[in-house]
Amino acid sequence: MDLLDHPQANGEKVAQALQAAGECRVEVKRVEGEKGSTDFIKVWIPGSSGKASGGEAPTLGVVGRLGGVGARPQVVGLVSDADGAVVALSTALKLVEMAERGDRLRGDVVVATHVCPNAPIKPHQPVPFMGSPVDIQTMNREEVDPAMEAVLSVDTTRGNRVANWRGFAITPTVKEGWVLKASDDLLDIYEWVTGEPPKVCPITTQDITPYGNGLYHINSIMQPATVTTAPVVGVALTTTVPVPGCATGASQPTDIEAAARFCVEVAKRFGEGVCRFYDPQEWETIERLYGAHTHLQSPG
Repeated sequence: MDLLDHPQANGEKVAQALQAAGECRVEVKRVEGEKGSTDFIKVWIPGSSGKASGGEAPTLGVVGRLGGVGARPQVVGLVSDADGAVVALSTALKLVEMAERGDRLRGDVVVATHVCPNAPIKPHQPVPFMGSPVDIQTMNREEVDPAMEAVLSVDTTRGNRVANWRGFAITPTVKEGWVLKASDDLLDIYEWVTGEPPKVCPITTQDITPYGNGLYHINSIMQPATVTTAPVVGVALTTTVPVPGCATGASQPTDIEAAARFCVEVAKRFGEGVCRFYDPQEWETIERLYGAHTHLQSPG
């Protein structure tokens, strides 16, 4: 949070902090848009038996979704919308530190997000959202990597009246236009990390369609699911009341820590092959009975 709560926050500073913590590969790419620029960051944390080193352990993706970490000059400070980046980069930093100490996970982990301290604000109901200097297609292209065999998509999800509890929640699994049941393995990890009953964020068919089609979306949390065949689960930072994405002083450090700890624990177990985002046998039955829903991944 401290690193990103800065008017000159950028990808290079984040990369330096990560590489100072231990072995990792970091790619920073500045992309210009109609409303400014942002730095996309992608971090590869190699596993002991990961695909990058010729192993067979599966690769987890952690994507931090947001418009920007700040909305300068309109508002000063870290905005609520920043939590997707904060959680994703905290997860990366923890995994890098663990590997440096000798606790290397079996599978590779790819973490991707972007840093923009002066993103625009855009109207939304019931409260304003953060916009972005670049469009959602650019975000998906830069953040969703083909190596990701499952994706945790982390996003501030406070600007609504349906996910009305304080903390974080997970969504049902989304795969190729289907909203599947919530993963039992992920529900287990949620309970172990929080010590509380799992909270599941409600999503609709509208939410899993691409932005720009004129439909209401709870936010961009499920947008990675529009460009991959990998299963995607949202990790939503939530509150009991609607909070604007451009509000400052609204990020809860304890909630962020719990969400990042959840991502770390999922990374451990997914790489070991003991955490499934969906049931492959049930997926086969769904496709056989009802066919493909991949048209929902298209603009329509």
